[in-house]
Amino acid sequence: MTHATTRRGFLKAAGATGAALLIGIRPDGALAAAADATQLNPFVHIGADGTVTAIVKHFEMGQGTATGLSTLIAEEIGLRMDQIGFDFAPSDAQVYKNFLFGSFQGTGGSTAMANSFLQYRQAGAAARELILTAAAQEWGVAPADLSLEEGMVRGAGNAAPLGDFVAAAATLEAPAEPRLKDPSEFRLIGNPEVRRLDSKAKGDGSALFAMDLHLPGQMIAMIARPEQRGARATAYDDSAAREVKGYISAAVLPEGAGVVVYAENTWAAMQARDALEVTWDRSAAETRSSDQIEAEIMAALDAEPAYNVNGTDAAATRAAIDAAPVVVEETFFFPLLAHAPMEPLNCTIEATADGGILLHDGCQFPTGPHMALAQIFELPMEKIKINTMLAGGSFGRRATPTADYQVEAALAFVMTDRSRPVKLVWSREDDIRSGYYRPAFGHRVRVGLSAGGDITGWEHRIAGQSIMKGTAFEQIVVQNGVDHSSVEGAADTPYSIPGAHFGLTDTEKATSTLWWRAVGHTHTAYAMEVMMDMAAKAAGQDPVAFRLKHLPGDTPDQARMAGVLTLAAEKAGWGQTPEGRSQGIAVHKSFGTFVAEVAEISGDPENGVRIEKMTCAVDCGIAVNPDVIRAQMEGAIGYGIGHVMRDRITLTDGAVDQYNFPDYEPLRIGDIAAIETHIVVSDQPPTGVGEPGTPPAAPALANAIAAAGDLRISRLPMNENGVSFA
Repeated sequence: MTHATTRRGFLKAAGATGAALLIGIRPDGALAAAADATQLNPFVHIGADGTVTAIVKHFEMGQGTATGLSTLIAEEIGLRMDQIGFDFAPSDAQVYKNFLFGSFQGTGGSTAMANSFLQYRQAGAAARELILTAAAQEWGVAPADLSLEEGMVRGAGNAAPLGDFVAAAATLEAPAEPRLKDPSEFRLIGNPEVRRLDSKAKGDGSALFAMDLHLPGQMIAMIARPEQRGARATAYDDSAAREVKGYISAAVLPEGAGVVVYAENTWAAMQARDALEVTWDRSAAETRSSDQIEAEIMAALDAEPAYNVNGTDAAATRAAIDAAPVVVEETFFFPLLAHAPMEPLNCTIEATADGGILLHDGCQFPTGPHMALAQIFELPMEKIKINTMLAGGSFGRRATPTADYQVEAALAFVMTDRSRPVKLVWSREDDIRSGYYRPAFGHRVRVGLSAGGDITGWEHRIAGQSIMKGTAFEQIVVQNGVDHSSVEGAADTPYSIPGAHFGLTDTEKATSTLWWRAVGHTHTAYAMEVMMDMAAKAAGQDPVAFRLKHLPGDTPDQARMAGVLTLAAEKAGWGQTPEGRSQGIAVHKSFGTFVAEVAEISGDPENGVRIEKMTCAVDCGIAVNPDVIRAQMEGAIGYGIGHVMRDRITLTDGAVDQYNFPDYEPLRIGDIAAIETHIVVSDQPPTGVGEPGTPPAAPALANAIAAAGDLRISRLPMNENGVSFA
């Protein structure tokens, strides 16, 4: 049961005195209950008819957050999953902030469950205790004599639906620390039969994504953008555009960032925009091509690193490696990558009757656009409202430090008379050619091995384009000049590696850079796990045994990483493949979660590789929704493998060469024959699952290809560097 995402409708219903029980946070930060939405910002809304709604503070982009947070509430109250729906929280960072992001409200970094696990359980538990207390008072019994199961209050010879006690419960004081259910009482959390709440609506087309929104009288806005980063529009000729039926007008955006075209519909906006003749000032534009960018990264790897990441003695590490009887070394290059979510970027802005502004958006980071719109419209924050809607994917693209597309929409609206809503639409070509990208990176690694095959030194240089520097997140993420997102997964590896030294050098950005599904782990895991495989081969040891030797269990992280490594190898039948098959393995920790994957392939690089099976083992703490976890592992594996198989963004004189899926091809359903996921049973707090499946996928495939044909792939994508796929 998924409720329509209409914030104004929810607040109207929630604000009716006596009509509902709301559990949420008061302005003083205390957990509270009320019947009036003006008194608190709720996490749980229970209508007078007993309808329960989870108010989800992390938006839904396909990763299952709405189902996960609803599960926590349903579990603690005592409901079936068909007895709860969800709605998205309003933009209010004070109440709905992501604790792991500081003062920001937002979804990302696979933090939704880690951030909200206790908070949403406490809200559900408080609702249960209030309902039971109200029922006990009406029936003249002790609350301990009653239970709430499947929405029914029972005990002491009585039974009634929870809705009968909503009005009375709303007058009670919420418990400061409600009793949370013991895991032995769980009926929904960890239940593999629990299915997503949004599947039916998405399947039958009734679910509303931001792109589906059509307001009365709205105009469509599309923007003619420069091909090169830094170019500016100085003038335009719309003579041809005026011949397009439905064209309204055009205007140059502030600071010349582009030319916005207004039209009655999307098709007219596209045709009119394409008909514009725009004059661009390219004096400050990016003019480098991909080969120059790669050369700069490689030159940075040749030089002494700008930053000593882990504070170790680089000279001592090099001396140890130089003295080793066996030295393994490799240089890696990772190209720019686009996010390419299935639903292109879009949002709609309208004026409200009270003189405010309402933004309709699949909004991943509400705080950023909320603040930006308040500045653009010169309004107090309370006059800006955000209606968060479903989003058709993101992979990080909808959460930019600059609130880029929301700001564009606001500027497009500002330049009108504000009498009509404005819906900004990006085409897929817009996003692939003019959006944000996973930055390009290079790695150079040298590993020294003893005669017995033990690592005696590991020197690891990383060079690439910083994501965080120059953004609002720099103060949080950048320490001593090091952007942690550039080195995460390498410099903080759980492996026990003697004499490890990590160095970093930033290179100049050629495009706007942004976190991409799993951020820095997408390249560090590849370099680390391919090198571990190469070292194992040079040592004459089995790749699994070699890794386990460097995960002795001295720390909890090592024990958990060894656990998934062992489980994946066991479930994949490591070393027992039939003739004509090869296997590769990789293991990695990211976002607090441990994932090991085994790729099993047939064929070889020259004649064609076919991925027969991916076996995944994941330790993400308490598995709230196993069905969602499996789906996320499958999606993350496909995302990681699809991009390394054949995707890259290249530049010619600063302009992106690729434009759409024909030349930036996503994973095809036939590319992987089977994926099998095994979830480690755990009592640890839950951690992320949206991203951690991506980092080990590519190196597992690379290691399987190396086992099949002795080809080590150090440059990506694979199909441009010696690998054909069947």
